Amino acid sequence: MTQTNVSDLSFEQAMRELESVVDQLERGDVPLDQSISLYERGAMLKKRCEEALKAAEEKVAAITLDGDGEPTGTKPVEGQ
Repeated sequence: MTQTNVSDLSFEQAMRELESVVDQLERGDVPLDQSISLYERGAMLKKRCEEALKAAEEKVAAITLDGDGEPTGTKPVEGQ
């Protein structure tokens, strides 16, 4: 079974896979070598989810509001 590159996963896909990894590790019914591989994959998935959340937060923070609190557009986000 080939695994999808973590960077190609959407946030939702990465989160579902991360939940599966955590479930498997918590059950404790996988061999040590597989546990290590699962842990490494889980760390990559966690990082992917954190990056996706940070990007979403930056987009939300970039929304500009008028005096009445209505969205008027966006301002450029640093680094993009």
